[in-house]
Amino acid sequence: MAEALRVYALLAWTWTRAAAQYPVSMIMLTLTTVALTLLDLAAIALIFVHTDRLAGFSGTEVMFLYATSLVPFAMADIVLGTAERLGQHVREGSLDTMLVRPVSPLIQLATEDFTPRRLGKLLPGVVVLAVALERADVDWTPGRIVMIPLMLVSGTLIFGALWVITAAFQFVVVDGREATSSVTYGGAFLTQYPMHIFGRDFVRTLTFVLPLAFVNWQPALYVLDRPDPHGLPAAARFASPAVAAVLCVLAALAWRAGLRRYRSTGN
Repeated sequence: MAEALRVYALLAWTWTRAAAQYPVSMIMLTLTTVALTLLDLAAIALIFVHTDRLAGFSGTEVMFLYATSLVPFAMADIVLGTAERLGQHVREGSLDTMLVRPVSPLIQLATEDFTPRRLGKLLPGVVVLAVALERADVDWTPGRIVMIPLMLVSGTLIFGALWVITAAFQFVVVDGREATSSVTYGGAFLTQYPMHIFGRDFVRTLTFVLPLAFVNWQPALYVLDRPDPHGLPAAARFASPAVAAVLCVLAALAWRAGLRRYRSTGN
């Protein structure tokens, strides 16, 4: 693991140095990413122009959900986001080149075109989270204080695992990038809002099939001291680390299975 982290950092730094050769372009792209990321927050702000609460949640509470969705998503995107390009490499035959190098192909994919502009998604989330925590009407017990970093780490692992699983799916369905993006990017959008604005069956899917509810919804119910509108037991509020661990194992198995199945394009 230590060697994998060292190699990842080395490759990421190499790509970053390449991007830094064009500093104006890098800064402009980073600012553009920040602006595009804030569009979702602008949409939430527009909602609260016309109402004081959304599904019983105040503006500050929805900001908290937005930030605790965006920060884990941005962290996973920074570390593993380009893994979604796997299908392109399979089609072009360039994955074969990665396989003969003495570095994990997943690390090579994850660090491809690594650039500081990826931080453009993270910075707005951190700022909004700080504001939401300062304004939130929460009784800050030790358990709730600890839950904040715990949910951010667990959410990052959940999104990261989903990125690897959906990337591995492209070993089977090479042109599936758009479909798999609906899980990662679509999941990030869904978790920005109170889950019970969606239908009960859909929320069950996001809890028991595609466990996005454990990114921030279930732990947020504990932090905000709210009952689960769909009646899940209180223990579900603390299940995010276990869900993240299970998904990481599934992601590792899916990736290994995909590599074993891969037979090259013949190029």
